[in-house]
Formats: sequence, C-alpha cells, structure tokens
Amino acid sequence: MRAWRGDRVIAVAAAVVLPLVVCAAGAVPASAALGYTVTATIEVGNGPDGAAVDPGAHTLYVTNVDDDTVSVIDEATGTVTGTVTVGGGPLAVAADPTTHTAYVTNGGNGTVSVIDGPTGTVTAIITVGSGPDGVAVDPTSHTAYVANGGAGTVSVIDEASGTVTGTIAVGSDPDGVAVDPTTHTVYVANGGAGTVSVIDEASGTVTGTIAVGSDPDGVAVDPTTHTAYVANGGAGTVSVIDEASGTVTGTIKVGSDPDGVAVDPTTHAAYVANLAGNVSVIDEATETVTATVPVDAYPSGVAVDPTFHTAYVTNAGNGTVSVISVSRPTPVTAVTSSPNPSTFGQNVTFTATVAPADGGTVTFSGGSQALCRAVSLTQVSGTTYHATCTTRALSAGRDTITAVYPGDASYATSAGRLTQTVTQAPTTLTARIDLSPLLALTLIATLTASGRPLSGQAVSFSIGTAYLCTRHTTTGGVATCVFTGPQTLQAAPVNDTIRVSYPGSTSYRPSSAVAALSLSPNSGHNARGKIDV
Repeated sequence: MRAWRGDRVIAVAAAVVLPLVVCAAGAVPASAALGYTVTATIEVGNGPDGAAVDPGAHTLYVTNVDDDTVSVIDEATGTVTGTVTVGGGPLAVAADPTTHTAYVTNGGNGTVSVIDGPTGTVTAIITVGSGPDGVAVDPTSHTAYVANGGAGTVSVIDEASGTVTGTIAVGSDPDGVAVDPTTHTVYVANGGAGTVSVIDEASGTVTGTIAVGSDPDGVAVDPTTHTAYVANGGAGTVSVIDEASGTVTGTIKVGSDPDGVAVDPTTHAAYVANLAGNVSVIDEATETVTATVPVDAYPSGVAVDPTFHTAYVTNAGNGTVSVISVSRPTPVTAVTSSPNPSTFGQNVTFTATVAPADGGTVTFSGGSQALCRAVSLTQVSGTTYHATCTTRALSAGRDTITAVYPGDASYATSAGRLTQTVTQAPTTLTARIDLSPLLALTLIATLTASGRPLSGQAVSFSIGTAYLCTRHTTTGGVATCVFTGPQTLQAAPVNDTIRVSYPGSTSYRPSSAVAALSLSPNSGHNARGKIDV
C-alpha cells in the first residue's frame, strides 16, 4: 500500500468531508470491455487504502489513512453502516470469515487493531514491528501475518490469544502478504528487494525467495490453482508464481504503477489496481488482460467477494470505493412439454434447454409450486444443455410452467416459461342395486378416473324426478345409499330405473349411470332383485 510511507506518499488535493452516500455508477465511466462495469461508487473516509471482504457476513472493510478510521460497508445495500476509529495511519486490513474478525495494520504507530465484526468495535490492539503494512489471515489456523515494512520482518499473530507468537525475517521493505490456507504457505512481497519470501506456516521459516519484478507491492493467492500473483509497481507488470515449483511461470503487462491485487477463486480472475486510474482484469487461464476498467483517482487496494463476484477498489485520490461487477452473458432457457394439452392426472414431461451454459441445474415450478428441484443439466452438444422433469402434479386449466437456471460464475441466471393446458379428466360411473330378502335396498355407485378410484366426491341417486340421496365416495371410490322397510317400495318401484349422477369438479368431468331393478311377479317383496345395468 502506498498512501502512508514517506517515500511513497501520493499528492492528493485537500478534500472536503462529504456525507456518506452511494453515488450513481455513471460518475465513473464503465469499462469499454464487455463483462466488467463500475456499478456503484461509495464515499468513505479520507485517503482510503486497504480493503478486505468478509464473504460470510458480506461486509467490506476499508482503511482510511488520513482519518485513522475503518469504514464498514454492507455489501447488499452498498452503504457505510459504521466507522471504526483505529490506530494511526491504517493501511491494510484482512478479515477472518470464520470468526468475523478484521485485523488492521496501523502504519503510523506499529500496531494492529482487532475489530469484532458483529459489534463493530475494537477489541484489542497488538504491538507488532515497525511500519506494519500488509496483513493476511489463514482462516483454518486462525493466524494473522503482518508485513513490517520498516523492520523487514513478518509478525505472526495467534488470533485466539491476540498475541505475537513469532517474528520472521524476510526481505527489504516487505509490503503485501497473502496466505494459501490449503497449503499453509505465506507469500510476502519485498518492495525494496524485488523478491517474494515464501514462509512455511508449520515451521515459521522462510523456505524460498523468488525474484519478481521491480518494487513488488500487492500479492494475492488463488487457493484452488495454487498460484500467486504479484503486482510489480515499478515495472507495470504482474508476476505469476506457481506454488508447487516456486517459480515465476509468467509475467503479465498491466497498467501503470500497479499496487493492490485480489483474486476471485471461482471465476479465476485477478483484479489489479493501477495507480494511474484503472483496474486490469486478468484471466488466469490465459494469463492475459481481458478488461481495463476506469475507476476514480489513485486506486490502491482491491478486494473481491467470491460469492457475489464483485470487486471493490479503494480510490485514495477522492475518498471513494469503486464497485466492479461482472456482467455475465445471459443464456436462453426454452421450455417444451409432452403432451400438451394433457389431461388432469396424466404424466407430463417438461424439457428445459439452456444455451449457452457449462452445466448446473434447473428448477421447474408450476405457479408457486415446485415441481422438480435442482435437476442436473445434461450436455446436448457444445454449450447447449438440457434437463427434464416428469410430473402429474398439475391442476386443470392453463398452468404457467417456469424453468429457472440459477447461473454460475460464467453465466447469469435465466428463466423460461411455458403455458401447459390441462383438461379435466374423464370419469366413469357404474351403478348396481342390491335387494335383500329382508327388503333392504342398497344402491351402489363406483366412481373412477383412468381406472383409479376417486374418493371424497359427491354422488347423487334419484328415480325419475325424485331425489333419493347424496353420498361421498370412499377411498375405494364407492358411494352407497341403503333403504329399508317401506322406504324400499318408495325407492324402488317394480321395474323402475335408478339414476346415479356425479356433477364433476374443477379437475374431473361429470358422469352418470343407471341401474334397473326387475322383481319377479310371483316372488313377493322378500325376493332378491334382479339387476340390469
């Protein structure tokens, strides 16, 4: 960081303290390159320098060198929610996302302020070496590493006890520091020596020294590829270090006077803040600059939230933070179905085709009802993928089916819709009559749809224009009316027909049936009836 040490002071005109507001993104030109734009500019304190993100809390911390403060920013709203007073000349800041604690190096008085994230208060002040500058945290070991520029050392802080447990000699004028938490390796950029010191956390010793470009300042690590990126302020380049071999495998030309650097390990993009007034975006795979994003005056620090794929750049010249967002391409999601129209209760298969994409999932829903959740996409060809959902859980009528692709690091979210017409299901009603020797007349109706019994449906029995009864079907789809004694003669006159009716519902069509009872002339009323349906 360059806003504090005497040989690196930036001449900044006196600024008037302004209210803390979010300015329109139009205040700074957007990147001419497709995909990266400044979407907001946040006003913070005077001389902002270091920046760090707590991705778990979605909180951004910014050090204000000239105010001796740290601005706390809510990423979701893009507003400053608190200002914390720390030590003299705060330069760098690092956050532990597991403990939600921030560590701030105070270059003016050789200390580190510890900020508790939930309360926004300083809970401890730790004395380190002379001229502390860069700081990094290993969230797995809960250890902070502080580069002491004036002493040529790195202080090792145990987060649990808040004490310095070791001091490691490195190169001249150490500035930036970064940690690979998977290999437990620390990388320190030595600005005065043009080298990077490699520290093994377990032994607390320097295991290697790597020559890089002139005046290395910021350093960042991609823990997924085990690659370190070093901003060489005096050369206008970024050195690419392969951690496994401990060698520089590439040198990338960036803007003038690069300072801070940060990596998005999900998109594998490195952001480099160039003091000339822009940010270089490097594609890690090709080791090329894919975008140059103009920001405000004297950009220095940069931090990335890998969940939002958003970069935050501190502009020391005018007390702001530029928010850089990735404009990912939006795929087209098309939805088809078979059959359409369909019948209520019938299986329907929906197919969502997403292109371009590189995998992922699709969730299908009908209205507010989820039909199939997170169905994996299968590659059809190239960047075209599809997913299917088979269901019979559709209501009769016109259903709006939505397939949502949530997006990923490369592609934005996308949704496709389809109107599915679901007609009422036809029903079948059968009827029969039982007459016992004791003149008990039983009227029986069975209601089905596609061979399946329908329960809880109202079925009515009548003879001619005379209404007899209404009963609801059982789980077996059966409705029964029983008449005894004199009721039997009224309900079933000789050789008459009984009608059974189902009025239908929103899901099922109406149906009806008849049953005729013929009594033998000489049998008397105590004979069992003959049923003709």
